Amino acid sequence: MRKGLFTFVVAGVLLTITQLQAQDKPPVYPRVAGYVGLLHPLLTYSQQEMSSNFNGYYVVGLPTGINLWKSDRVGFSVEFVPQIRVENGVSRMSNFLFHPGLLVNLGHGYTFAGRVAFETSGRYGFTPVLNKIVKRGRSSTLFVAVPLPVRFGLDRPASLTAGFQFGIGF
Repeated sequence: MRKGLFTFVVAGVLLTITQLQAQDKPPVYPRVAGYVGLLHPLLTYSQQEMSSNFNGYYVVGLPTGINLWKSDRVGFSVEFVPQIRVENGVSRMSNFLFHPGLLVNLGHGYTFAGRVAFETSGRYGFTPVLNKIVKRGRSSTLFVAVPLPVRFGLDRPASLTAGFQFGIGF
């Protein structure tokens, strides 16, 4: 009986030590993280018109980015977004966006990204983005984001777009 109890206690201690060692270590800064996702511009408003995706055409962006966190609160990000437009049964890459910016960790899984925007279409501007981690895994996170791109240039009026993005960070 005592041998069984001793074995049980030793197994319990070893399991506890293993569990303690397996816990994640706090991140070391600076820290690099990456992500990929899908971006759906939903509604675009300008002085001339209001247009919506899925109404005669479909545009999807494929953002890929690298984040360099200087601390647990502040970081720098660079994002590259090729955009594909499907209209009248024809698809083409319609734009490429270079999107660097600053990151601010707001806590509770929220991050604010303030980005500047340079598009191959000739437009430029800025994009505030609110990002929320919805599921945190051992080596990745699932997130959703709401970007609000503001664009100028190309001899067109300023525009504001509301979008929805989701993706995986690693």
